Amino acid sequence: MEVATISQVSRDFRVSTRMLRYYEQIGLLSSCRIDGYAYRVYDSHAVSRLQQIIILRKLRISLKQISRIFASPGADIILEVFTQSVSEITDEVTALSTMRSILLSFINGLKAETKVSLESMLFCDDVILAAIDSLSLTKINFKEARSMDVLNKASETLSKLGNVRIVQLPPFYVASYHFVGENPEETVGEEISKFCKEINLYEIKPDARMFGFNNPNPRADVPHYGYEDWVTIPDNLDVPAPFVKKHYKGGLYAVHSIKFPNFNEWEDLRNWVENSEKYEPNYSKEGEENMNGCLEEHLNWIYANHLDWPEDFIDGDMDLFLPIKLK
Repeated sequence: MEVATISQVSRDFRVSTRMLRYYEQIGLLSSCRIDGYAYRVYDSHAVSRLQQIIILRKLRISLKQISRIFASPGADIILEVFTQSVSEITDEVTALSTMRSILLSFINGLKAETKVSLESMLFCDDVILAAIDSLSLTKINFKEARSMDVLNKASETLSKLGNVRIVQLPPFYVASYHFVGENPEETVGEEISKFCKEINLYEIKPDARMFGFNNPNPRADVPHYGYEDWVTIPDNLDVPAPFVKKHYKGGLYAVHSIKFPNFNEWEDLRNWVENSEKYEPNYSKEGEENMNGCLEEHLNWIYANHLDWPEDFIDGDMDLFLPIKLK
């Protein structure tokens, strides 16, 4: 039986190890242990299952629907899911086609008459207004004058990242644990968890926070990558080896909330910052090896650890922190 480690599969299929473990957590994928391997591995059946998941995800089939397909051996569920997906895509194609036609009509109008205001261009044609209304993107009646609050809410609805916040992190001390090898996030998470319980961190610092980042980033030419976790600690607390006490200087960040494991939204946050008129990235000198100074905060982690919540008890809320500065 041919088997592959999680790191090997991650590299071969360009899927993060965190995503693979999440697929296992929700029951879409399974790994096993065999003699001669120190870590859990995937057999040929699991690799084939992963290929199916990747194909279905690229076709924009949700994980919930993929789970339904795998749970049912017959064609009925597959047909139902695929038919529903086609219907949703058809609606989206129709909406995109309508938007394209409207924008082209605006372009043609501007070419014919350059001295035209945006207001007159958008609101003068009842046919265009009816087409825009059919898109159902907002509930605004464009023919009426609306308050800026309503318009801002409409803008948030249309924005891909409507919840980006600008946050100044203050200086603080952390206990750091770093590991390079198979399943680095899992390894550091277990060690940090034990550390927090041993020192009863929640009791001595109930506002403690937990951050993490790749160190170094995954690369195709190396077998393993690393991960580093930080938990904030009281300033006067000494930490035992192999933990390292570090002082973080603080910084300004653009912050975006995600549901685990939607780490693909890192790219959306990066694009938001790079297209901002007010901010620009302020990446660390360490570069990509340390995620350019970006941080991932695991919300509610300290409290969940203190109360021994099961891993799937909370919704997996996370904040992505990208360092920024004013232009």
